[in-house]
Amino acid sequence: MKKRPSMNIGAAILFGIFGLLFFVLMVRFVTIQVTGEAEGKVLASQAAKKYIKSQILEAHRGTIFDGKGEVIAEDTSAYTLVAILDPSITSDPEKPKHVTDPHETAKALAPYLDMKESEIYDRLNQEGRYQVEFGSSGRDLSHQLMLEIREQNIPGITFRKEAKRFYPNGSFASHLIGFAQKSTSDNGESKTVGKMGVEASFDEVLSGKDGSVEYKSDVWGYLLPNADEHVTAPQDGDDIYLTIDKKIQTFLEEAMNEVQKKYKPKKMFAIVSDPKTGKILAMSQRPTFHPDSREGLLDNWTNFIVEDTYEPGSTMKSFSLAAAVNEGKFNPHELYQSGKYYVENVHNPIRDHNGGEGWGTISYLEGVQRSSNVAFANLLDKMGFETYEQYLQDFGFGRATGVGLPNEASGSILYHYPIEKYTTIFGQGTTVTPLQMIQAQSAIANDGKMMKPYVISKIVDPNSKKVMKETKPEVAGAPITKETAEKTREYLETTVTSENGTGTRFAIEGYRVGGKSGSGQIPDPETGKYMSGKENYLFSFMGMAPIEDPELIVYVGVQQPELELTEIGSDPVSDIFRPVMQNSLKYLNIKPQEKVSLKELTVPDTQKMSIDDAKKALKAAGASPVVVGNGSKVIQQLPQAGSKILQGEKVVIQTDGDTTIPDMKGWSVRDVFKVANVAGLKINMVGNGYAVSQNIQPGVPVKQEEPLVVNFNTPDEHEQKNKEEAVEERPLN
Repeated sequence: MKKRPSMNIGAAILFGIFGLLFFVLMVRFVTIQVTGEAEGKVLASQAAKKYIKSQILEAHRGTIFDGKGEVIAEDTSAYTLVAILDPSITSDPEKPKHVTDPHETAKALAPYLDMKESEIYDRLNQEGRYQVEFGSSGRDLSHQLMLEIREQNIPGITFRKEAKRFYPNGSFASHLIGFAQKSTSDNGESKTVGKMGVEASFDEVLSGKDGSVEYKSDVWGYLLPNADEHVTAPQDGDDIYLTIDKKIQTFLEEAMNEVQKKYKPKKMFAIVSDPKTGKILAMSQRPTFHPDSREGLLDNWTNFIVEDTYEPGSTMKSFSLAAAVNEGKFNPHELYQSGKYYVENVHNPIRDHNGGEGWGTISYLEGVQRSSNVAFANLLDKMGFETYEQYLQDFGFGRATGVGLPNEASGSILYHYPIEKYTTIFGQGTTVTPLQMIQAQSAIANDGKMMKPYVISKIVDPNSKKVMKETKPEVAGAPITKETAEKTREYLETTVTSENGTGTRFAIEGYRVGGKSGSGQIPDPETGKYMSGKENYLFSFMGMAPIEDPELIVYVGVQQPELELTEIGSDPVSDIFRPVMQNSLKYLNIKPQEKVSLKELTVPDTQKMSIDDAKKALKAAGASPVVVGNGSKVIQQLPQAGSKILQGEKVVIQTDGDTTIPDMKGWSVRDVFKVANVAGLKINMVGNGYAVSQNIQPGVPVKQEEPLVVNFNTPDEHEQKNKEEAVEERPLN
């Protein structure tokens, strides 16, 4: 009884403590019920996080097609290898869902992955990790490889399926198309993103918008029966159709690969276009890269055709010629003195490419054929500085074409001082882009209408097939008339067909080809001057065919190829131009012309005629007389009377006086042999092509059996030799 009062006090204290705790608990319970929050967190949202699951529904990236619907880039299924390490995922020890033996697992995976067995083991032997992946070696696995690994029934090994960008043609217009790859954002979401070319510049169009799905799950994450799903459908990216023709692009890639192997140039580019529309049918460059593996990408990230500029060299003369023709200042039969041209207040003259020696007094048409710098300097005087500058602008130089690709360069017209104006007319100093050259050439090929180049044909919704955007051919200007274009094409054809032409290597059997070759000088950044040497040029040719109504323009540039002693810069260029042009014309069903025989004539008998009468008779028949000797009457002729020869062919007549020989520079081997046979000389021929020098001076009497040594070069070979000896070392501006 004495203890009872203290017990009552203790009980009261306990009652008070438990009552207080109950009160606090009730207050907490009511507060949570009323506010729906605990520790500042909304309980409903926390529950939603735990039981409402969401997944991204990835949009299908748009496919890139060529102009005829052939796939160039598309999404395909790929698999990522995943290893589950957490034992808690296994509910049945007889059927483990995690990696139970890292050593055996590493041994089983090693044959399939580009990893050492020890490296795989190290990844599998990480404590505290729920799952691991295997880097680049375990990503982008093909469906076939995934099946092969799955057949091994390795515990804990699973796969995550995802979309991968696939380029079925390999290195194929790679800098134009670019590439796309998976990129992980800061919030951990992974998405395919365009990194270069069309893939990058049209990334928003191709990507579309991802969707999502939300659903209620149990505590283990499984979908509850009869639970509602909230789905936001993804919007697939639009498809892009290029103007590129897969067949023509393949012709181009194959030709460039062959030249790359043989000549190992520092750089190459080539474009095939339709001059009537401006469509780019093929374009490529070297170095290039494989868009799947990105192999070779570090060698050249830049799309040279779009982003870089260079000095075009003599290919620029095509537009200078067109300007002179359009102004009525070009008379093909007018004569001028070739060799050197002196600019006022400039010490060093402008020289023709044979060291300033020239070819004597020749016609302006022959000057075009021989690519005479002096001829074009004279034409600039005839047109005037301001007039020609306007033509440069009308042809689109100095500004971007607007082709629709990123970082397009505009080039620079160097046209301040008189010497710069003269050098610009034959392609030196002023810089251009390949696209500008293609655009300007379309004016000559398309009867005066200059067509803007473009590479995107249309953008199409893949589901509805609705055309969202379509590019139409656009006239970028009309710098010359139709009549001028036709005449210019005829003149440019002679650079290929004439024995004096610098473009003879670009002739294609069955098709009339016209164009202009060039050897653009390359600036040396270390010296501030131009490089010298046989190989240190950007060799190029821009041609069109068929010349009467051009369907294609092909422009090829090869920089610093490795040439043999007997080779010249036009060799690698023609090895690309000719097969690409010929195969493309045939592919487009442009039939070659039937072989047209040149007009034949019968050689008249001139023996015992006076020299004057003999020359008149030969000219009347359509032949070209050549006199050997200084007598007054003919004693011998070659070819013999009654022979059949082609119109314009040389007939050598020997006189009864002392035997002398003419100046044979520029003659073919066949014609030189005619003179040697008539004069009775022992000929020693050095080289190939056309005569550039002879040991016996013209007009000097010779004796029977005297040796005649004649050196021959092709036009391009002779041009390179003299450029190497006498190239103007003027500082860069």
